[in-house]
Amino acid sequence: MLVTQIVLLIASTAFGFITLALLARFFMQWGRIPFRNQVGHFVIAVTDWAVMPLRRVIPGLFGLDMASLLPAWIAQMLYATIELALYGASAGTLAAIPLLGLIGLARMATYLVFFVVLAAAILSWVGQHSPAAAVFDALARPFLAPFRRLIPPFNGIDLSPLALLVVLQIVLMVLEWMRQGVLALPPAF
Repeated sequence: MLVTQIVLLIASTAFGFITLALLARFFMQWGRIPFRNQVGHFVIAVTDWAVMPLRRVIPGLFGLDMASLLPAWIAQMLYATIELALYGASAGTLAAIPLLGLIGLARMATYLVFFVVLAAAILSWVGQHSPAAAVFDALARPFLAPFRRLIPPFNGIDLSPLALLVVLQIVLMVLEWMRQGVLALPPAF
């Protein structure tokens, strides 16, 4: 059991890291955020090996970079496969790997948005002149916009990040509930 937990920790860290980097690339391109900064250079360096070959065969879709999104989904499916194999999953559960990968991808995207919003809020208070502050602010802006329309600043303090973080926590709870529901599937006949 301890070895299983160690293997899952290593797999979760590795696949989670690459998924987050690929999603960061996807969101930066979706938001038309320039890559000429420290964050952009890091994301490109970490993801080029997977994205560039796929760009030759996978076109964009409505301006979305599918060559970044597909390997992120594959990484989450690989993690789900390892997790299910280590726990001795049934054939019916193994058939749900694409769905588990999609749920994992949504979970990682939610974590990324959570981190970006939190980083943007902190940098707006203490590091406004940091080179990364503009990147995090630009990444967070589309997710905060609906909340900023609904929640006015309170004494000059923007509470929209707090509201979004609460909603993101709820999303994570729903995704975990969905994941547990998929894992409890009866075996296929």
